[in-house]
Amino acid sequence: MEHDWSSRIEVVYDHYLTALLAGSKGECGRLVTNLLDGGIPIRTLYRELLQRAMYQVGELWEHNRISVAKEHLATSVTEFLLTLVYPRLFAVEHCGRKAVVACVANEYHQLGAKMVADIFELNGWDGYFLGANTPVTELLSLLEEKQPDFLALSLSIYFNLPSLLDTLKIVRESFTDLDILVGGQAFRWGGTASVTNFPRVTLLESIDDLEELLRRTC
Repeated sequence: MEHDWSSRIEVVYDHYLTALLAGSKGECGRLVTNLLDGGIPIRTLYRELLQRAMYQVGELWEHNRISVAKEHLATSVTEFLLTLVYPRLFAVEHCGRKAVVACVANEYHQLGAKMVADIFELNGWDGYFLGANTPVTELLSLLEEKQPDFLALSLSIYFNLPSLLDTLKIVRESFTDLDILVGGQAFRWGGTASVTNFPRVTLLESIDDLEELLRRTC
């Protein structure tokens, strides 16, 4: 069944990517709504259409084939598309476990983290999404309030790695037993060892890795 959905997405992918790069919210919304009405698993939609397209947009920007304005526009359209999923997402029965999801200070690319928070919800968790550029003092305050089972931190830009390492150090000093997940496109360029040296910190490479972990946990 998963393979069947992959084939259906492949049929519309180029059309979707063209509409996304054009900033055509209506056409992208029509394509996504058709897939949702057809019963596509949300995880498949996120991984094989939304995430895949945004990775390609990022590559186009990195190679100077599109402007930063077009990259921002594609991100904005994708964030809108996530709202089409929410009525289905929040209908899932919850298991009583909680996760806080955030981008570290100076990290302004929040789309990946937002999708991670949705994946927590899809698996029955309460996912508290703090958004981009989260000051560590505010993060500590919410961790104290919510007492989550997991903290998930997103890093998209490799040069922001020092901010992530500072955040891990400060959080670990205050919450010695909290399990922390990290991930993001930044780790294509390195930094894995510096993160996994921290106790109780796990580096996840994909949505599939996250879901496998949640299946073992909840």
